Order: sequence, then C-alpha cells, then structure tokens
Amino acid sequence: MLCRVAEELRGDADSFFTPFYADGLLRWLAERGRLAFTILGGQARRRSDEHAARLGMPVDARGEAREYDLVLLGTDLLVPLNLTSRRIVLVQEGMTDPEDWRYHLVRRLGLPRYLANTSMTGLSHAYRRFCVASEGYRELFAGKGVARERMVVTGLPGFDDVAAAERNDFPHRGYVLAATSCLRETLKPEDRREFIRRAVRVAAGRPLVFKLHPNERHARARREIERDAPQALVFDDGNTLHMVANCEALVTRYSTVVLWAVALGKEVHSDVDPALLARLSPLQNGGTSSRRIADVCREVLWN
Repeated sequence: MLCRVAEELRGDADSFFTPFYADGLLRWLAERGRLAFTILGGQARRRSDEHAARLGMPVDARGEAREYDLVLLGTDLLVPLNLTSRRIVLVQEGMTDPEDWRYHLVRRLGLPRYLANTSMTGLSHAYRRFCVASEGYRELFAGKGVARERMVVTGLPGFDDVAAAERNDFPHRGYVLAATSCLRETLKPEDRREFIRRAVRVAAGRPLVFKLHPNERHARARREIERDAPQALVFDDGNTLHMVANCEALVTRYSTVVLWAVALGKEVHSDVDPALLARLSPLQNGGTSSRRIADVCREVLWN
C-alpha cells in the first residue's frame, strides 16, 4: 500500500523503504531469529526483502542513511526511536483485532502496545495524520481515544475498488472459501479442527477451497485439511482477492480478507459481528485511495 502512495508522491519527494524494525531487546531477539513469528523476522521479513528486490525499490535499512522529512507507517504498534521526532503519517493496515482481554490488560497496565496486536492500532498518537478505511473505522478508533481531528477517511489501497477484482482469471467459481489465519504462529489459541469442520458445514455440499495464510506452517495446515476436508482444494499462494471475488461465501476468523468480502456483498462467516462488519466496510472510491493518502502527506509536509 505504501509503495502505491510513494508512486503518487513521485516528483514531490524522493522515497526510500525499509522492512519494519525495532530497537533494544526486540532488535536483539529479532537478529537472533527469536521473533520469526512476527513482521520483524522469519517469513514476513523474507517476503518484504523479496518484494523490494523484485520491484527494484530503493532500500534504506532502519532509515539510518538519511534525514527524512516525512515517514509513512503501516503500523504504530511500536514506533522505532529514530522516527519519533519525524512527521509521521499512519496508514491503517487492514482489519484490526477485537478488544479482548489482552487489549484491556495492555491499556490498564500501560504495557507495550504490540502485546495486544492490532487492537491497539492508532494508540501511539505519534503521528500527525491517520488515514483510515471508512467512517465506521474512524468511529471505532475514536471510541478507543484516537483524536478525530487527526484521522482522515481516505480508503485503503487494495481495498478501494474491489468490484474490479470480479474480472479475473482464477479458474474456480461458486465455492465456499475458507481463509485460514496465522494465530498459532503468533502464539494465540485456535481450534483449527473446529474451523475446518465449520467450513465444511457452511459449504453444505458446495465446493470448498482453502487459502492458507502466507505466514502459517503450510505442511501442517495441509495435513489437517486432508484429515477433515479431503475433498477441498488447498492453495498456498495466489491472488486472494480474486479468490474472494469468485466465491459464494467466505469463512474466516479476523482476517483482513473479510473486508474484501463485505465490500463485495458476499455471505460472510467470521468471528466479527455482521452489523459491525457492515459499518467497517472500506470506502469504495474507484482505486483513488493512494492519491488521497498522498494528498494527506503533502499537507503534512508543507504545513
């Protein structure tokens, strides 16, 4: 998403990129492979590096080579120390976790935000502007204490023109799509067997397709699906949006893919209240969100 914003800023600013990073103990642990289940290491970090290399993106690791006038962040669960004095624009990454016991414990005790994952998005207050997906999300974040005047409803690149995804070459149609999660890999509980059985019940004889989360252990996931849904098709990779566009129904937990499904009017089975999902549905603006976010960046840069 931030690459698209950078494209819109070409001519106004020179853009450089870095995989997400941390300081102190988290940096020490990440450099020793102890945080491979997070965006600081493991598969997520490798995918970031590969993406940057494939597109020839200019990389400034840890943002250490230059002094920056503006920083775009896709998360503020932690803000690296060398960015705290910079002008920051935060862009909502996608679906946020529910406000469960972790969220309330972190807020009550003042613990590090990342311990409650994306339920704490926006609560660093380290940014000048926070670009969000919809009016519903602005209300959700405001209810947690995010200042309304800092938020701008821009929509999100990749979520703002979902109807265009209905024109695709994914060969299957008319199925139930089960989008798995990486909850176990991020040390959260999940009854995967019940999730698979739920997907089978929702399918009720319709074709069933599983799309595996990129950060989960695929070999284990395939074994589990083979045991309880041997008739299902399983995809490790591929264009997930196209898979959502071609399905009749989506089964998932808290995955961001649910935002695509809601915007497309699909039958959705998730752990999120349907009425809330309808309010959170991302703004559909014909794919202009990156331009809107770039305009917010210009405002922050020049004012």
